[in-house]
Amino acid sequence: MTTRRPGLREEKKQATQVALREAALRLALEHGPANVRVDDIAEAAGVSPRTYNNYFSSREQAIVAAVTAEREHRVAAAVAAWPAHVRLADALTATIVEQYTEPRDRDELLLITASPALRDSYLDAAATIEHPLATAIDQRLGGTGTFTSRVLATSVAAAVRVALQQWLQPPPAPLATSGLLLLSGSLPDLLRSALATLAPALDAAEEQARRPTSRQVRGAADGQEMTGF
Repeated sequence: MTTRRPGLREEKKQATQVALREAALRLALEHGPANVRVDDIAEAAGVSPRTYNNYFSSREQAIVAAVTAEREHRVAAAVAAWPAHVRLADALTATIVEQYTEPRDRDELLLITASPALRDSYLDAAATIEHPLATAIDQRLGGTGTFTSRVLATSVAAAVRVALQQWLQPPPAPLATSGLLLLSGSLPDLLRSALATLAPALDAAEEQARRPTSRQVRGAADGQEMTGF
């Protein structure tokens, strides 16, 4: 996947976003997410609260953005980098499992799992992979620009969210002694199971992309007539 170098203005916006999300995570780890205000995050990042609101709608969104750290772009780039002969369903599954199960900072994981608001925001963040992933899938399918790639990317994001929701679901009787959430099952297995349900649709899209279009068929027929075959 080719990327365009951002201009100076875009670089400044990206730098501000990074500063805000890193400040949000640092303050949440130091004081607890419930004790962090938007004003505190903005001040720590050296911007105004109004500027903060241009980037994030809540403190939870900023904290989660720091934990996920541009995951949506890494997912899309990894999918696009797979060789063309690799089945799309296999490329997507391997990429998603790798990106969502990479080694985590234990304190960050505890921060997310111990807060219902952060868990909800973490689940919502799965949707951010949709647009970059749709572009990567479209390239894999020949760059036709049809809505098929968007539908598939949205379905992948939904499958990821379902797997994460199952993994993060609270136990029937939370432990009163620790108050921490017990993670449910193996996240890699949950992701693979969720994505397996989409394999037929992904395979069908690949098969459709391999078929010649009606214009290509007409062109081939015209060429045969002109050469006398």
